[in-house]
Amino acid sequence: MSAAGGQARSGGETFWESVKLEGGQLVGKIAEIIHEGNVRRVIIKQDERVLMEFPLSVGVVGVMLAPILAAVGAAAVMIKNCTIDVEREVRPTDPPPPTAGQ
Repeated sequence: MSAAGGQARSGGETFWESVKLEGGQLVGKIAEIIHEGNVRRVIIKQDERVLMEFPLSVGVVGVMLAPILAAVGAAAVMIKNCTIDVEREVRPTDPPPPTAGQ
């Protein structure tokens, strides 16, 4: 995973991570990312083209998560290689995000 610099937001500081993977790994990785809990937004890209983008809030679990994973699963069938960009919120107890190149 790689991370990019944070940006100020009304809810606090955020930073971005990017993960490259195969389409078959997409649903599992999205579920894993969402369950980590400090995710603000997820963008799925193929090359530089945005295929899907969805915001997440603190209370997204269970029933609210099912439609997102269903849409991602449907898209995963047609995707060979993709990148997931994840905007995360920095929590006060989190270590600082890694800088690019580490």
